[in-house]
Amino acid sequence: MSTTVADQLISQLIDAGVHRIYGIVGDSLNPVVDAVRRTGGAKNGGIDWVHVRNEEAAAFAAGAEAQLTGELAVCAGSCGPGNLHLINGLYDAHRSGAPVLAIASQIPSAQIGSEYFQETHPDRLFVECSSYRELVSTAEQAPRVLHSALRHAIATKGVSVVSLPGDIAELEAVGHAPAFIQTLAPTIVPAAADVRALADAINAAKRIAIFAGAGVAGSHDEVVAFAELLAAPLGHSLRGKEWIQYDNPFDVGMTGLLGYGAAHDGIHDADLLLLLGTDFPYNQFLPGSDDDVVIAQVDARAEHLGRRASVAVPVHGDVAATIVAVTPLVDRAPDRRFLERTLKRHAKLLDSVVGAYAKNVERKTPIHPEFAASVLDDVAAADAIFTADTGMCNVWTARYINPNGRRRLIGSFLHGSMANALPQAVGAQFSHPGRQVVSVSGDGGLSMLLGELVTVAAYKLPVKIVVFNNSTLGMVKVEMLVDGFPDFGVDVPMVDYAAVAGALGIFARRVEKPTEIESALRAAFAFDGPALVDLVTDPLALSLPPTITGVQLKGLALAMSKVVMNGGVGEAVKLAKTNLRNIPRP
Repeated sequence: MSTTVADQLISQLIDAGVHRIYGIVGDSLNPVVDAVRRTGGAKNGGIDWVHVRNEEAAAFAAGAEAQLTGELAVCAGSCGPGNLHLINGLYDAHRSGAPVLAIASQIPSAQIGSEYFQETHPDRLFVECSSYRELVSTAEQAPRVLHSALRHAIATKGVSVVSLPGDIAELEAVGHAPAFIQTLAPTIVPAAADVRALADAINAAKRIAIFAGAGVAGSHDEVVAFAELLAAPLGHSLRGKEWIQYDNPFDVGMTGLLGYGAAHDGIHDADLLLLLGTDFPYNQFLPGSDDDVVIAQVDARAEHLGRRASVAVPVHGDVAATIVAVTPLVDRAPDRRFLERTLKRHAKLLDSVVGAYAKNVERKTPIHPEFAASVLDDVAAADAIFTADTGMCNVWTARYINPNGRRRLIGSFLHGSMANALPQAVGAQFSHPGRQVVSVSGDGGLSMLLGELVTVAAYKLPVKIVVFNNSTLGMVKVEMLVDGFPDFGVDVPMVDYAAVAGALGIFARRVEKPTEIESALRAAFAFDGPALVDLVTDPLALSLPPTITGVQLKGLALAMSKVVMNGGVGEAVKLAKTNLRNIPRP
């Protein structure tokens, strides 16, 4: 049998280090899938085909694998509706900086442009969620297009899309594919003039705060030492949490809607704020024109500089390289009072706000989700990989799952999609077969891609699914209330997800009493295979940011008055009681 374009494509993927493709077989994709089959699978030096139940899940799984390994991951979809399903997961991967290749098969090449059955144009559809898109039109073109797609995905840490008609995939391959040799990531050293400007700003400041993002990955020790030198409280974004919070005596938590601790105070009380490796999008939580705070920003991506706040000292460079360059030019801060004051406030806030629901609630029902998250943190492995659904699960993992330098936490933190946690856990488990993988799923997110429970069961993946089942879209409820709207359309009927999982042959436990949480989690984690723990949690437990504005309080009060006027006085009272301890106090 001669080598086809599909064979050549799969051979190029093997050379690039790809071990599996997530997708669903069908029509124009069949030549590629058959080429995968004939490789014999990853155990024989080939590629595995991972059959998911929705192509959206395929893209989420590939994105998770790429984020966790730093290596190229691949997903695929058949023509028309098949590859259209990829788009949401590809948006998430692209925004998360995940190198992903999407193979979008296409209708017969002679039919393109004739409004043929299932005709779409992937090279146009995926423009906003990819760095590279190209249609393969000839056998001669195919290997060079794929090579370019691989290079773009890896170099830009984003998505590449190759659109391949089924008839082209079956053609005999022509020529040889370009050699694919990986390069190591470079170090971006800032310009000397920028380093000098940063040093001058630091030496002129009396109160310095640091806000760190995902760009500090690999620079933990340098950043912590820098904070000690400057006597700077060190806050972080959600994506920066896993890289900087652990072994950090200067940690003051997060800011933003999901935030906790004294990070907000530290940022706004400083006279110099250093943004290190963060493109934190919520400018309402950053100092503005009315604040007397000078902002310096260090980022390896120059296009991020100054787009969230007015930056007086922009520095284009890697965080570690910048710290190494600027440290010899910086004076050690003699006054530590600002740091000590902020750390003291942080400790108080952690105890009075974050700890409020995790203490003395062992026998209170419905289950407080904060308490459940705290128990999960205690029970999970020291090197566990957590995937968190968008919404309230983001809040509970951000506040109660503690990083230690070995754990990982990913989610749809930039794209903000629901239903991400379970398919991301699939990708995490396939790429890390020896690690404990925990999908922290909301009932809303889980139900949206519920079919992926079948994927987990079919492959007997030992993913542990912890469902925070409050029968409501909790984050949407918060958004409505702070905007002055009574919550509407957010509640759904209670579903027994343990029964659903059990019907699929998945080990499952349903927990309604807080005293049973730990034993249920331990049983699930000890089980050799997929397991689901369905935690029935308080639907009225909401998230409040560390600093509440007058506008937000006014909106909440207005919404509560509407609830009462509509006959929901009991609900309003319960909501107030449930969340009273979450309101920060001076």
